[in-house]
Amino acid sequence: MHIGEDLLILGVLLVGAYILGRLGKLIGLPTIPIYMIIGLLASPHTGWFPLNFQAADIELIAVFGLILLLFSLGLEIDQDEFIGNAGKLLISGGSYVLINMGLGFVFGMMVGWGTREALVIAGMTGTCSSAIITKLLIELRRLANKETPMILGVTVVTDIFIAVYLAIVSVVLSGKTEVWPIVLQLSIAFLFLVVMFSLARWGGRVVSRLMRTKDDELFTILFFGLVVLFAGIGEIVGVTDAIGAFLIGVVLGASTYRAKIERVAVPLRDVFAAFFFLNFGLALNIAEFGSVASLVAIAVAMTFVLSLASGMLLARLHSMGLPEGLNAAAVFVNRGEFTLILATLSVGAGLDERLRPFAGLYVLIMAVLGPLSAARSERLGAALRRARPQPARRKVPRDPLLAEEIALVEAATAEIGSGSDHGTQRAVKRVVEHVTGPDDAPDKPSERVADSMADFIADRFPEDTEQKPDTRERPGDYT
Repeated sequence: MHIGEDLLILGVLLVGAYILGRLGKLIGLPTIPIYMIIGLLASPHTGWFPLNFQAADIELIAVFGLILLLFSLGLEIDQDEFIGNAGKLLISGGSYVLINMGLGFVFGMMVGWGTREALVIAGMTGTCSSAIITKLLIELRRLANKETPMILGVTVVTDIFIAVYLAIVSVVLSGKTEVWPIVLQLSIAFLFLVVMFSLARWGGRVVSRLMRTKDDELFTILFFGLVVLFAGIGEIVGVTDAIGAFLIGVVLGASTYRAKIERVAVPLRDVFAAFFFLNFGLALNIAEFGSVASLVAIAVAMTFVLSLASGMLLARLHSMGLPEGLNAAAVFVNRGEFTLILATLSVGAGLDERLRPFAGLYVLIMAVLGPLSAARSERLGAALRRARPQPARRKVPRDPLLAEEIALVEAATAEIGSGSDHGTQRAVKRVVEHVTGPDDAPDKPSERVADSMADFIADRFPEDTEQKPDTRERPGDYT
């Protein structure tokens, strides 16, 4: 096919993605399923568009989208916040990962495709989409919600876990069976992780000096070159190109140029990521969905149940209620880019070919149901709160003496004036504290009020309590 026709078809697909994306925004859908649907419709299995999706240039653009997605993920990790709240975050995030990944692996073993496939399925069903979650929190205006710090903390732990998980998966997918080669590759992978995280933690100033330039064009070339470079290093050392891009994102995120990198990287990521999701949809075959439909239905139901359990458990750990737990659960449901990344890696490693349609159909369903459930979780929480029987309030017997004393204090403070000076404020505060003290206090309320009023007057009008010479005129003073 002539390159002009390729460009024409790609342009039509991207414009179509824009139109469907605008329609999807009306019902709260993210762009990931939109791009996949466009690719699915343009798949050679349908024959609607004469697009050669196996062309090397298309696949290379999709790889750029993959590594920029992971780079952005690493760039968003706030190390100071993580280290400052490491204990609570590890408990919260660890509980989430343990519940979802553990049962996801059990589900993968029950599928019967093999141990390596089960490990990949555990990652697909057990890890939420940080990109979709962050985007939903912004669009739903929930950044100020009580549960949002907990949600973001869990996503940070999950993202860090993904780095370790991918290092292990890359060794498993390599197909090596001898012990020492596996140990050597794992050691190299973890050494690479330790070096990059250490550089991010303590080498921020050095990295900032290397990134110093006022030329925006050269700055863009430098950061993109580093992403591609470390993606290649990651692929060579055996931790995949995705994890290499993720780690350089963590390092650059620790520099003083993080905001500038984000400003440049986000538009590039959005364009190249569109090609990644589009290319994944092009490789899907609707006819293969039937062979995995029942498994996907079970995985979807399991995801909702596990997300609900995880959300309520985390809400309980953070001393939150039912509405916050439901909001967290609805947000944790979302699955997206990482599931497709795992599917791409597994197919490239020669695993069961059904993983691709499984991941495609699973993400399509979850990327639609997830945002819809998140958008309605607050209404559900409010409805459940109204439906729950409220405990009857115990009527507190009225204390006439105490009420009279409080009224006396209020009248005294009202006569003093506005009470704007510090002495008045301290005295009023002390009076109120004494009056509203415990009923079993050793002194009686009336005595407390009398003492407090005396202190109040002494504080407000010290000249009335000082000893002054008697200057009154007396008979006989004048002769």
